[in-house]
Amino acid sequence: MRIDNEHYRTLWLAEDGWRVQIIDQTLLPHRFRVVTLETLEEAAHAIQSMQVRGAPLIGVTAAYGLALALRRGSSDRELQQARELLLNTRPTAVNLRWALDKMVSHLQPLPPAGRMAAAYQLASQLAEEDVALNRSIGQHGLALIKQRWADSTTSRLNILTHCNAGWLATVDYGTALAPVYAAHDAGIPIHVWVDETRPRNQGAALTAWELQQHGVPHTVIADNAGGYLMQDGQVDMVIVGTDRTAANGDVCNKIGTYLKALAAWDNRVPFYVALPGPTIDWRLSSGTDIPIEERDGREITHLTGKSPSGELVTVQVTPDQSPAGNPGFDITPARLVTGLITERGLCPATPEGLLALYPEDNRHG
Repeated sequence: MRIDNEHYRTLWLAEDGWRVQIIDQTLLPHRFRVVTLETLEEAAHAIQSMQVRGAPLIGVTAAYGLALALRRGSSDRELQQARELLLNTRPTAVNLRWALDKMVSHLQPLPPAGRMAAAYQLASQLAEEDVALNRSIGQHGLALIKQRWADSTTSRLNILTHCNAGWLATVDYGTALAPVYAAHDAGIPIHVWVDETRPRNQGAALTAWELQQHGVPHTVIADNAGGYLMQDGQVDMVIVGTDRTAANGDVCNKIGTYLKALAAWDNRVPFYVALPGPTIDWRLSSGTDIPIEERDGREITHLTGKSPSGELVTVQVTPDQSPAGNPGFDITPARLVTGLITERGLCPATPEGLLALYPEDNRHG
């Protein structure tokens, strides 16, 4: 997508054809820096430290991390060790396991000498597939927004989103924001309420930056303001992303999503979740089985921002002796979800709805 009117993806191969370059998202929106990954360990650090984040992007980064690992050794043992290291970086996003399992099942039957080249080829294919999936999500979501706009009597369509499910969370286009960009480009007067998304402020830092770069009107709000805006009739629909969706339609997304879904349900505001097929975990019958990542409490106790002099500074906001709990995600029950926007179309958040779009994934049929 656009950065200062120049097209970027979140991840790409360097000119040498083997190193991997990423946008360091921990410095946005105040600094734009490209980081070059040369080793398995650097790829794992990029995922764990959230230099890259968002379920689809984590998966593709892990695929390239495996390719980097095979540059220094491609035996069965080395392949499995690299997989385990990458798999343990983030426990919640299912795309990580999906991408690594796809890579290993493809590479394992090959002779060790041919694995590295095959790994780069498949990682590149997964990246291109992600772009195509997200573009398609955007088009299906656009049809939904067009219908909502046609029924509206207001001067603009207000969409609320939580966290960052834009192009920074994917290789390009995004999931929840893909329909927003498509609608804006189609001339629909879109306005986005951007939840700040504590504790890491991915909404205030990343989503607002993305929308500003693309020219989409938006307003950053405190996380707790969404319910009031819904009560006041200032939200026409909610669109969020998901890091993992269970087979029954339960969705796991950034902490605070569940509260937005409850407020939307109480105020009869449509609540949609945008996701690509690889984010569905068909092994899980409900969201209660999804592991929730517990992150460092320092994300709660400290904030990083830009000082008046332009310096990036970190400050403590809690008393010295106060402990902090930091669950990274929560589960929104399927009953609160109006519909799922996928690359194959819109469906109800039910087992039947998902299997109608993905019949090949019916493990019982």
